[in-house]
Amino acid sequence: MTLTLRSSTSFINLKDAKSFKAQEDFPVSISFPRLQASQRRRAIRSSKDETRVRIGRLSEETRMKDGWEKLHAISSPHSNGTKVPVYVMLPLDTVTHGGNLNKPRAMNASLMALKSAGVEGVMVDAWWGLVEKDGPMKYNWEGYAELVQMVARHGLKLQVVMSFHQCGGNVGDSCSIPLPPWVLEEISKNPDLVYTDRSGRRNPEYITLGCDSLPVLRGRTPIQVYTDFMKGFRDRFREYMGSVIVEIQVGMGPCGELRYPSYPESNGTWRFPGIGEFQCYDKYMSASLKASAQGTGHGEWGSSGPHDSGLYNQFPEETGFFKRDGTWTTEYGHFFLEWYSQNLLQHGDRILEAAKGVFEGTQAKLSGKVAGIHWHYRTRSHAAELTAGYYNTRNRDGYLPIAQMMAKHGVVLNFTCMEMKDDQQPENANCSPEGLVWQVKTAAKTAEVELAGENALERYDESAFAQVLTTSRSDSGIGLSAFTYLRMNKKLFEERNWRNLVEFVKSMSEGGRSHKLSESDLGRTNLYVGFIKERSEGNIKEAVMV
Repeated sequence: MTLTLRSSTSFINLKDAKSFKAQEDFPVSISFPRLQASQRRRAIRSSKDETRVRIGRLSEETRMKDGWEKLHAISSPHSNGTKVPVYVMLPLDTVTHGGNLNKPRAMNASLMALKSAGVEGVMVDAWWGLVEKDGPMKYNWEGYAELVQMVARHGLKLQVVMSFHQCGGNVGDSCSIPLPPWVLEEISKNPDLVYTDRSGRRNPEYITLGCDSLPVLRGRTPIQVYTDFMKGFRDRFREYMGSVIVEIQVGMGPCGELRYPSYPESNGTWRFPGIGEFQCYDKYMSASLKASAQGTGHGEWGSSGPHDSGLYNQFPEETGFFKRDGTWTTEYGHFFLEWYSQNLLQHGDRILEAAKGVFEGTQAKLSGKVAGIHWHYRTRSHAAELTAGYYNTRNRDGYLPIAQMMAKHGVVLNFTCMEMKDDQQPENANCSPEGLVWQVKTAAKTAEVELAGENALERYDESAFAQVLTTSRSDSGIGLSAFTYLRMNKKLFEERNWRNLVEFVKSMSEGGRSHKLSESDLGRTNLYVGFIKERSEGNIKEAVMV
């Protein structure tokens, strides 16, 4: 099997008399050369519906003669350290608005390439806005069914995100998938169904947690709607649960993360490193705040959120609430932040309780995602974390309660920004992604909850991969159980980026111990890169699995 990596748009090319071509946007083409009988043990068979790849082994003499360059070797079962399986996120538009698998031939080729690189599997978003768009409880899983079958044929595993949020308007969103039309219709009748900031700006990314238990979606509560959606998924894919579909990540907020939409990028509302704004001004959240304030004997605290918390793009010291000894340190500040963060925690608890009931007995893990809000982490108030719902300050651990809640349900805590280093961040933003990751790892260890990771931004460089290796190590007893790489796209298959990924996967398979693969290692391995030759069509590098 020959894996051809191109930096431009390419296609699947079977190099024989029955070759076919399909113009696709994934930058990978899979080529099957006719090998001499002495160079192979198994034939490659292909059909319209399925491509089966059986791997032979070239002789050592052939390798030496042709000068193969080692790219990846399957890790030895005797490797030191604990294996950290690597998954790769699929494109956001893997399933089209019409409910079909997007560019299936390119997807097939890409999955084959990922399998050759040694990845454990892939992750895909199951969008509420696509699956249930035709009406309440009218589910269309067909595009996902085609993907699941394709993933199974390649011997890969699948993580599926129950994506109850809108796609579009956040970092990395490359397409637009709104909430289901019938839900948007209800929102148009009752705008308070979505999160609202102090100025009255509505955010359509996700249903406000304030109405979790109210029958506001045509007779069902949001939690019931999410539960029915998950049941529909479980019933449709029951035969694959636990074997192919090994993890269900339960969406609990914007971007699928357990947080408030405090830093929306759409229409330029927020830009890094602004502190964001509290999202508690819909009528349901306002009623909850009022009731809580009355319960403390301070009814005046429930009239509104903080008046001095500033605007989206301000810095902590520019506000009365978040400055060094600001309102956040007062009795009122503690009351409000406790209420705001506790509501978020309870929202996660309700959804995960429902998910546990749905997927119990399927052998699939459950996970929940927490955002890596690392800017202003070095300040006392941690303003950006506070507006997102994480009551984490210089004097208070806001991540331990989240880890404990997830541990209660046996859920994996998935955390982002694993690739970031402090010295790569702008000095004025007071960032510390490394300090934040360490704090979350410590909270996970204390709560005895499994921890997995993701990169927050698209990165392909060696420095980013090296940082993930560092944070994944279990030497201190708080390593990662899995890592999901963001994201599969054209850039990933460019020669240098692809090589970096394969080296990274190998290192993760050996417990996060870094390996720089030799430029000319002729040892007995399973995946090699050979620089075949310059072709008239352009400079093509081919990776050959033998």
